[in-house]
Amino acid sequence: MPLPPQALSARIPLVCLASRSPRRRELLEQIGVPHVVATPDIDEAPLAGESAADYALRLACCKARAVHLHGRGLPVLAADTVVVLDARIHGKPANEDEGLAMLARLSGRTHQVLTAVALAADGGVTHRLSASEVRFRRLTRAECVAYWRTGEPRDKAGGYAVQGRGAVFIEHLSGSYSGVMGLPLFETAELLAAAGVPSWLHKVPEEAVQ
Repeated sequence: MPLPPQALSARIPLVCLASRSPRRRELLEQIGVPHVVATPDIDEAPLAGESAADYALRLACCKARAVHLHGRGLPVLAADTVVVLDARIHGKPANEDEGLAMLARLSGRTHQVLTAVALAADGGVTHRLSASEVRFRRLTRAECVAYWRTGEPRDKAGGYAVQGRGAVFIEHLSGSYSGVMGLPLFETAELLAAAGVPSWLHKVPEEAVQ
């Protein structure tokens, strides 16, 4: 049964977010979903022969299940984002050399950003996958070095942030901006609504639509 609209205004947590990402927290707040945070501890190594889409979906579901098992009494929302170029997954760069190499590969090319989102509740785990395409303009090495030294790329899949300084490199984006950020809001709202978790839409008074 859906929770009452009063829960939103009272700021009672409605879900547990299985991520420490401040960007995902901001996006959940954007759609009016109060939440708490719990960080899962899982092995994020890809399996042999695993596609990027299967990898993202598996990790999102594993994160959601891992936190839900702790029994916090809330539905658990989890997500995983991967950058894909030439069928290769580009995760978070381990160091400057790796970060600069990633930016060089993305330079002047179109890559894919896949973000899987999963919701674990008492009825099981449901999930969705968002796929977007991002094209970078050509980058000079000096630009890549300057960007790396801002510190922004260090904890980002693919070594850049669409919502930060990395936006100046993006020539074109097709798909979900919030998905490229790390939490596709269309798919997230679908999962939450199906589980009876209200968002800002549930705050609209009935008389406003009569």
